[in-house]
Amino acid sequence: MIKLVIFDLDGTLVNAYAAVAESVNHTLKTLGFKARSHREIRESVGGGDHKLMVHFVGEELAPKALLLYRPHHARALQGKGMVKLLPGTLETLKFLKARGIKIAIASNRPTRFTRIILRVLKITPFFDMVLCQDKAPKPKPYPDMLWAIGKRLKVEKAETMYVGDMDIDIDCGRRARIRTVAVATGSCSKKALKALKPWALIDKINRLKSILT
Repeated sequence: MIKLVIFDLDGTLVNAYAAVAESVNHTLKTLGFKARSHREIRESVGGGDHKLMVHFVGEELAPKALLLYRPHHARALQGKGMVKLLPGTLETLKFLKARGIKIAIASNRPTRFTRIILRVLKITPFFDMVLCQDKAPKPKPYPDMLWAIGKRLKVEKAETMYVGDMDIDIDCGRRARIRTVAVATGSCSKKALKALKPWALIDKINRLKSILT
């Protein structure tokens, strides 16, 4: 019996790619780089904003880039239509709550931005715990975040499920020895996710209900 479901955030529950792309391109333009396509930026997320900056401007300029990116991104996330719930998210969260299943988030986003997203979308009350890269011993794909959530909420690994949209999530769940469900709504294709052999693969987040009933 599953007592805890841990979710990745971006590409799993929410679509904030427009805000990320706007902030990345603002940063690149300010530093004299050419703008990148939304698709390229979307395919580069998942490892946290430091890795994102390193990908586009290199290790040396990354600290300077973050000083531009972070304040801009805090504003961008609150812009009209910049952050949206993915189809089926609200339905799924309500379903889990009704069944008494604990819900948590494990994200490589900084806590500040994750909290902004949850507040803008008005879904903060659904979560029993939110743990992000800046508050965890090690980021995903290391398993520490998932273990820390389980320990805090007093739920065993066998009673826990992790849901994510990227290869980094499947790797994290496997390392944590927690059954992992891949959802093909983010930056990885369904074909790519299937090749990684997650415990289960779904097209939309609300398909999680059929797994849990």
